[in-house]
Amino acid sequence: MPALFDILNSINNKTPLDREIIDREYPAFMVNRGLSFFMDTVLFANEMNMHPETDGYAQYLFYYHGTYKKRRFSKWHKKTAMDNIDIIKEYYHYSDTKAEEALAILTDDQIEEIKTRLYKGGKA
Repeated sequence: MPALFDILNSINNKTPLDREIIDREYPAFMVNRGLSFFMDTVLFANEMNMHPETDGYAQYLFYYHGTYKKRRFSKWHKKTAMDNIDIIKEYYHYSDTKAEEALAILTDDQIEEIKTRLYKGGKA
């Protein structure tokens, strides 16, 4: 299987890949996600998301011939880990979503109080 980034580079740099390579296993969701980060390809990715029944090679050709050659590179967006989420989740027995809401409300002094109450001792 070609790597996801090989497919994205092929689409962005206009260097064609063999049909057999694409037909074997085309990660449609990840390619759509990778191209949805850019202003000039987000509408293409949205169109492919509306037609998930389209086979991989047809999607590849849609992107390959529909977009123009351009260097598109950005870091993949990842959810940022908040420092005190785990402390709030443990103390209040909250889910991730509720803990994020609580973190927005709590003051720094309250968070420090929670940390001291949860401190179990031992080496730091």
